[in-house]
Amino acid sequence: MNIRLISRLAALGLAAAALAAPAAPRLIVLNKSDNTMVVVDPATLKVLGKVPTGEGPHEAAITADGKFAVVANYGAMKPENSLSVIDIDALKERERVDLGALTRPHGIQTVKDKIYFTSETTRSVARFDPSTSKIDWLMGTGASASHMLVVSPDGRKLYTSNIASNNVTTIRLDGPANAQGIAQISVGAQPEAIDISPDGREVWVGHNGDGGVSIIDTAMNAVIATLKAGSLPIRLKFSPDGKWVFVSDPRGGEGEVIVIDAAKREVVSRIKVPGVPLGLQFSADGKTVYVSRTQAGRVDAIDVVKREVMGSVETGNGPDGLAWRN
Repeated sequence: MNIRLISRLAALGLAAAALAAPAAPRLIVLNKSDNTMVVVDPATLKVLGKVPTGEGPHEAAITADGKFAVVANYGAMKPENSLSVIDIDALKERERVDLGALTRPHGIQTVKDKIYFTSETTRSVARFDPSTSKIDWLMGTGASASHMLVVSPDGRKLYTSNIASNNVTTIRLDGPANAQGIAQISVGAQPEAIDISPDGREVWVGHNGDGGVSIIDTAMNAVIATLKAGSLPIRLKFSPDGKWVFVSDPRGGEGEVIVIDAAKREVVSRIKVPGVPLGLQFSADGKTVYVSRTQAGRVDAIDVVKREVMGSVETGNGPDGLAWRN
């Protein structure tokens, strides 16, 4: 075998290994005032690149294959109606999907190979298929300002927080798209933050209007407990093990992240985070939670066990929504 052939085979082997190598974890940050998406290496807290989006990017979901971030362009003074599909490693917008009448897209989540998102102004939830770049399902919520959403771990039910209706809409995803698959659950004033426990048994909803959190039993579709969580619990996230709920509160003194024992339903820690803390995102291993500080233009990394900030990265103007690529 000659040297040239050996070199070609070696190169092919290296290329195949590179193709087979798993994608590196990445933290996705949306700067709603800059109209950009930033990719951060969570191991070093270094910005790897910045990509333009539509106006007012608020939330993002990662496609099932981990290659793309799908960004909901909410808009600013004027409502937007697009999704930016961005290649995470190439740092390039692959396409800008025109949503037509589905203005103010916001809450967004990947379920298998599809992506669900809210359209706040049309009081609806839509489903985007990245393989075809088409909307293939649409359902009205029957409520006003359907802002955030979360889907149960088994993919059978979807929940929206409806700011102007003071309720949560639950929609069955495993049956016909009709009114029989929808229910409304009354909660506190101006609900926005929403997440579901890893076991799918509880949905927690933060109330902007009164600083409370409603706990919904998903089997009964009813609120079973309410607790106080700061002044403005604008985002909340369960830890991957389901033990803790982290809540960002931009009005808590100079701003803080509140830690709640999920089983005891008690506040156990308060972490000072100045600069208007908003978005929350856990690392896959649950050891770190990231919080966007919108006014400060930074994202902080908080040690979940020590309950203290262990690092920070400047990302741009108005960081808000966060997402994680494994």
